[in-house]
Amino acid sequence: MEFKDRLQELIDYKRINGKKVTPYAIGRDTIVSKTSVLDYLNKGSMPSPDRAKALADYFDVSVEWLLYGEEPEKEESNAVPSIVEFMEFPLVRQCAYAGYLSGYADNDYVESLPTATFVVDHIPHGNYISFDVKGDSMDDGTDESYKEGDRVLCREVQMHLWAESKLHFKDWDFVIVHKEGVLIKRIVDHDVENRTITIHSLNPVYPDRVLSLCDVRQILNVVQQMRPRKR
Repeated sequence: MEFKDRLQELIDYKRINGKKVTPYAIGRDTIVSKTSVLDYLNKGSMPSPDRAKALADYFDVSVEWLLYGEEPEKEESNAVPSIVEFMEFPLVRQCAYAGYLSGYADNDYVESLPTATFVVDHIPHGNYISFDVKGDSMDDGTDESYKEGDRVLCREVQMHLWAESKLHFKDWDFVIVHKEGVLIKRIVDHDVENRTITIHSLNPVYPDRVLSLCDVRQILNVVQQMRPRKR
């Protein structure tokens, strides 16, 4: 049995959170896109190490079994695990904000985006994408600022989580894909009943605004920030 056969078997017989697995669901919930899953199944291509690990974690099997049909040998108790990895994530540049607003839900569009490298200490689960920061609305001169040209790595918050229950806005800053564009903001209030969020800019020049969630396409937690190094 080859890798593609084991993957197909997992898709056919596994259920994640009580639901049948599909290539679309894998693309939604992991860093492995639906298009890549279909390539594995139909073309027999092999995943990169980070995507193999993401698939194995998603299906709760070992990477060795998924790729080769073999279980890994037990490591020595004094072995030191690797905790730092470099991973590539889709990148939305400043000039691509308008295009992302139109194509954020299109896996083929997301696959066509350039990528950015971030250092991670674990294989992340969920839908991750990075953005180059545009403007000065989140720059108040403090260490909390997001400056023009900074790069942020974000994890999508599934829509049902912010449509039906209150966001954990005290723990995160957010990228909000709104009908007016891509916004990097702090959320200071979430009215679940009236379906609104109040967004706050760190720069005091910009007043707080109330947004209707009917006009919001996507909400993402900012999980990592990277600033270009200057001489």
